[in-house]
Amino acid sequence: MFYGYRYYDPTFILLIPAMIFAFYAQTKISTTFNKFLRVRNTNGYTGYEVARRILDANGLNNVPIEMVRGNLTDHYDPRNRVLRLSYNVYNGNSLASAGVAAHECGHAIQHSENYAPLMLRNAIAPIASFGSQAAWFLILIALLLNMMELFTLGIYFFSAAVLFQIVTLPVEYNASKRAIIALEDYGLVDRGEIYGAKKVLSAAALTYVAATVTAVLQLLRLLIIRGRRD
Repeated sequence: MFYGYRYYDPTFILLIPAMIFAFYAQTKISTTFNKFLRVRNTNGYTGYEVARRILDANGLNNVPIEMVRGNLTDHYDPRNRVLRLSYNVYNGNSLASAGVAAHECGHAIQHSENYAPLMLRNAIAPIASFGSQAAWFLILIALLLNMMELFTLGIYFFSAAVLFQIVTLPVEYNASKRAIIALEDYGLVDRGEIYGAKKVLSAAALTYVAATVTAVLQLLRLLIIRGRRD
């Protein structure tokens, strides 16, 4: 009983709202994407055609479009300058396919324009990746050996991952904004159908918000634990 009481961590309660929010966000994007995946856009353009037209219209003829396995695995690879679309988006002619394809094009355009938040995110990505992995190793060792200097170092490493999540938000929202404008300006979907693409992109944005909230609350939790140890 004493052992269980001693190592009970009441700060875990901070993560419960974030976990609920994250579950809601994942459910929202899954249901919204699947809903509009069944709604064909009037013009009949596939995700590949939407992406190709947007890229070419912005002088990015040299950016290839590849198909990638998985569901909602669509992304723009800034290192290799390649846009990758999942099977349902690449071949699909739905409102969901058009919205997701246009969103990834938004990232390619950001890259070509050296959009500051994207450049910052790309710069800190390696640090954040290493930091998120090293942080928990250091924190675990610190708690086992009661070495609070290591715990503090772990917090610094984890802070890099939190910063990455925060910087990601404007990058994603800006890409979605560019996507909607492109779909309208280039006539890739009917104006009366643009709401479907907006719904999909708004639901996707929630997942990034949820990830950021979770990371921030986790950092707060670590700071509280560190303060209690002092």
